[in-house]
Amino acid sequence: MKNSLIRSLLALAFATPVLCSAPAIALEASATQRLAPTTEQAQTAYLSAQLLGRYHYKTQPLDDALSEKIFNRYLKALDPERLYFTQTDIDSFADARTLLDDAIQRGNLTIPFAIFQRYEQRSAERLKKARDLLNQNFDFSLNESYPYMRDKAPWPKDEAEVQDLWRKRVKNDWLRLKLAGKDDKSIRETLIKRYDNYLARASKNKSDDVFQIFMNAFAMSIEPHTNYLGRSASDDFDISMRLSLVGIGAVLQERDDYITIRELVPGGPAARSGKLAVGDRIVGVAQTEGPVADVVGSRVDEVVKLIRGAKDTKVTLDILPAEAGPDGKHKLVSLLRDKIKLEEQAAKKSVIKSGDGASARRIGVITLPTFYEDFEGRRKGDKDYRSASRDVARLIDELKKDKVDGLLFDLRNNGGGSLREAVELTGLFIDKGPVVQQRRTDGKIGIESDENPGAAWDGPMAVLINRGSASASEIFAAALQDYGRAPIIGEPSFGKGTVQTLINLDEIAKNSKPKFGELKMTVAQFFRVNGGTTQLKGVTPDIRFPSASDTDAYGESSYDNALPWVQIDAASFKPAGNLKEVIPTLQTRYQARIAADKDFQSLLDDIADVRRQRESKSISLNEAERRKEKETRENRLKQREKGDLKGKLAALRDDGLQAGERSLAADLAAEKARKDVKDVLLDEAARIVADEADLLSGNAQIAMRNRGGPSPVVTR
Repeated sequence: MKNSLIRSLLALAFATPVLCSAPAIALEASATQRLAPTTEQAQTAYLSAQLLGRYHYKTQPLDDALSEKIFNRYLKALDPERLYFTQTDIDSFADARTLLDDAIQRGNLTIPFAIFQRYEQRSAERLKKARDLLNQNFDFSLNESYPYMRDKAPWPKDEAEVQDLWRKRVKNDWLRLKLAGKDDKSIRETLIKRYDNYLARASKNKSDDVFQIFMNAFAMSIEPHTNYLGRSASDDFDISMRLSLVGIGAVLQERDDYITIRELVPGGPAARSGKLAVGDRIVGVAQTEGPVADVVGSRVDEVVKLIRGAKDTKVTLDILPAEAGPDGKHKLVSLLRDKIKLEEQAAKKSVIKSGDGASARRIGVITLPTFYEDFEGRRKGDKDYRSASRDVARLIDELKKDKVDGLLFDLRNNGGGSLREAVELTGLFIDKGPVVQQRRTDGKIGIESDENPGAAWDGPMAVLINRGSASASEIFAAALQDYGRAPIIGEPSFGKGTVQTLINLDEIAKNSKPKFGELKMTVAQFFRVNGGTTQLKGVTPDIRFPSASDTDAYGESSYDNALPWVQIDAASFKPAGNLKEVIPTLQTRYQARIAADKDFQSLLDDIADVRRQRESKSISLNEAERRKEKETRENRLKQREKGDLKGKLAALRDDGLQAGERSLAADLAAEKARKDVKDVLLDEAARIVADEADLLSGNAQIAMRNRGGPSPVVTR
């Protein structure tokens, strides 16, 4: 479908948009010079508008009505908690509400850039005021609160109101550190540094950043999953799908003014050299034999661009070692760039033992963070190209050798990826047949099927999902549920039932060099083989786990312009099994087990606490009240200290600090402690699969139906 779409688009006459005038918004000269729209950006916006207006699944004219939606979404992207702009600012932008469509169509992006410059100006003012507030003494005996959830609140009506909001915000920052045991001097130093870092980051905004934010406000005003990908975002998306890049194999992080090595990828050039260590700071980068470019104070994405390059080319790093002071001795380290595999995002396996003695079951767990596929490698016919389904097939073979009794597929927080991979992955667990239906913009319905007979695994299995499971994850889970192949465990999924395609704007414009980036555009809606859709409603689990998710703020139903839920005819398919007789017993055993499980009950307490905090939408600034709340939470943690949390509580307690404010060693220790905490939900899901294996093995008739025995054919 994508090729035919591109052929149609190539016939589109690409004209340079006519420049138009725009209302003036007062700005600081320095911001105007640094943040200004380019001719290329005007052309990109114009071309994107033509494509979205003609080929999007939900066609919508670019007119004054859409302009108002873009305006509101753009402001929300800039100031989601309404802490920077005042109502006076919003009123001063009033003329812009119905002019953004003209700005896009006529090629004058002055208005969105001017609004961003005002935002940057207000950010600087608020942060400088916050810094000044640190010189006063706060009274924590007062009964006042800070409204930290302000996404639906009205804009502050004037400067007095916004300054009071910031006073409360700073007071809360101070109180968090005070409750963590910091003294006044340490608190003041920490917050001065924090606000100065905010200011420094704001001053590094570039024209491309502004354009990316505005274009996404435009695209997402049509439909939530349509996006603009600038050149950097496009590169990152490609890397996430390939699970590989060419570089040195180091994870970098901004810490103060330095780009610091946070992690060395095993087997990468940086690790193999033996000359670099976690905590080392990169202060300069040189290409081949060229001069060293100073990168102190640079953004991490800018330094990453300098370090990445072609395979087997040289890059030289000017390193300030981790143990050295600011004036310490530097060292130059030269490395040859190489292909780096991003194994953290790849499919992984583990085995969980459930039960004791002769009745113990070994449950294989496959965790899949994303449905990745090396599109280019597959297109070129690379026999070793990387994909989720190929990796999972290999892991299943390994788990069979481990003699597992059942399989649990963990798709929590898997936001999707390749549609083709969702189909091929489903094919590993059914004989063959339709997996998903697609309705295109012309209303025609196509069916994506697994054509390969046989299954890689035909034993007991289940799929674990949560609110973060979306798109391809929902296709996979829904198909296995409709086929009766696996019970779905967890919480209702995200609810994204749409299909996107990537359009290379440079290809459309016939640019000889990359200039415009890509458009991720919704071109179809997918439907389950039973004719339903996951759109809005998501996949409903057969066995539901407790959830702390805020469905009003996260998920398809949280979008005001999401496509509606609809139903079409079912596809013709033969169910692989019928678990309706098994699920009630699984549910009964699950409920009985968690009632006596202390870890699960502790999780329920934690979820209730999160919900209470979220529903309040504000936090007390009274020290006595906050200290009591803190003690209650810590007492609850202490009761669990003898078990899974033993030795990890210090790293998990709220210390009032943000990422990058602790030492790197402390940050890494806290991250490890969080990862090492017992996964109560995963363990319980494994027990459910063990129960399923017991029930199926004990009932030959059910087992036969579950393994593809005689069953009815569902037709359209």
